[in-house]
Amino acid sequence: MIERYLEKFMRYLEIEKNYSQHTILNYKLDLADFQKFLGELAIDNVDYLLLRKYLASLKEKKLSARTVNRHLSSLRSFFRFLTREGHLKNNPILSLSSPKQEKYLPSFLTEEEVSRLIDAVFDKNERGLRDKAVLETFYSTGMRISELSSLNVDDVDFIGGIVKVMGKGKKERIVPIGDQALVAIKAYLDKRKKNPEVVFLNKNGTRITTRGIRNIVSKYLRLAGLRQGISAHTLRHSFATHLLNRGADLRSVQELLGHANLSTTQIYTHLTTERLKSVYDKAHPRA
Repeated sequence: MIERYLEKFMRYLEIEKNYSQHTILNYKLDLADFQKFLGELAIDNVDYLLLRKYLASLKEKKLSARTVNRHLSSLRSFFRFLTREGHLKNNPILSLSSPKQEKYLPSFLTEEEVSRLIDAVFDKNERGLRDKAVLETFYSTGMRISELSSLNVDDVDFIGGIVKVMGKGKKERIVPIGDQALVAIKAYLDKRKKNPEVVFLNKNGTRITTRGIRNIVSKYLRLAGLRQGISAHTLRHSFATHLLNRGADLRSVQELLGHANLSTTQIYTHLTTERLKSVYDKAHPRA
């Protein structure tokens, strides 16, 4: 049965690959769907034709090409693990191709819109100071929402102007942080009495969750009257896009974002290219 192999694979992801619980959960969900499809069929009976049927079943659910590819990526990792560990003689998924997906261009705010967002925080009480610090730090560092949530006071070097970030796969990186974000964090910490080790707290005095951060960003996006379809993660996209627009090189932005592959960062070059085209179309007399 597939269960014991799944348990071994999850332990491998957690112990050897050092993946976050969020990533492991995504693998579990994807592979649970495949397990349901298999039913009582043994894993060594899985072949290319059966995988083609599974791929067809995913498409029948009207899933996007992006979601189907994520499912297949989880399966590829799983079968690669089984083959390497000697549980399977041959890897049946090697010749299975992924469906083509449309290029995804992440949305981002303009510099003026980011200013409007941060300036939408008016309250000078503890919660207002926290919200201001969250927005300033998010945009200043470009870190992930989970990284922002897990930030500790010891991670922030107020003198050196850098932050220690624990990223995906528990990989640590150092990123610069701007003066305005540092001032906002200090103002918040000076006002606060509870839990001196953690940077951002919820109303109960415990570490803020990723959902809590999303709610903060959504609240001020609404108060600032910014357009629909913008999410909390948009601030990370805006951080990267604004750096590239102002001349930062792609390799440096990759390091700042904590991307393992440069190809992941290259999506932002499409954004800047689109912006250049827009400027050209508006400004050139014969465009």
